[in-house]
Amino acid sequence: MPAPLRIILTSEEDRTLAELREAQSVPQRTRDRAHMLRLNAEGWNVPMIAEVFHCHEHTVRATLRRWEAGGLGGLWEAPGRGAKPKWQAADLDYLSTCLEAEPRTYNSVQLAKKLKQERSVDLSSDRLRRLLKKKLSVETDSA
Repeated sequence: MPAPLRIILTSEEDRTLAELREAQSVPQRTRDRAHMLRLNAEGWNVPMIAEVFHCHEHTVRATLRRWEAGGLGGLWEAPGRGAKPKWQAADLDYLSTCLEAEPRTYNSVQLAKKLKQERSVDLSSDRLRRLLKKKLSVETDSA
């Protein structure tokens, strides 16, 4: 059985974590981590906290260790998580320019093929259609 982990918070750290827990602009995972830390500082053990958050005890222990190692910065997701985009904004700008400049019309399959041939960007036609719709809605909202 692992040794119990216990952190001690200063009053300023506790206040910061309480504010972080309530902030709506902060990701939910980060708010949960702040709450885990406060519960541990209040005397809750790792299994009890894991039960409250419906997560594994290793998750709680990792959060406590991240706090010990990185402080407040350890609560946020590390950079580089998740899939990297296969496209750049310049790729969508290029397609928009092509659509405006050329007299012919394209469907999303043809645009995806054009993007792959001319810019070496491999996107499915469905994904490309969603990106272009989103770009169009942002442009019309800002106009």
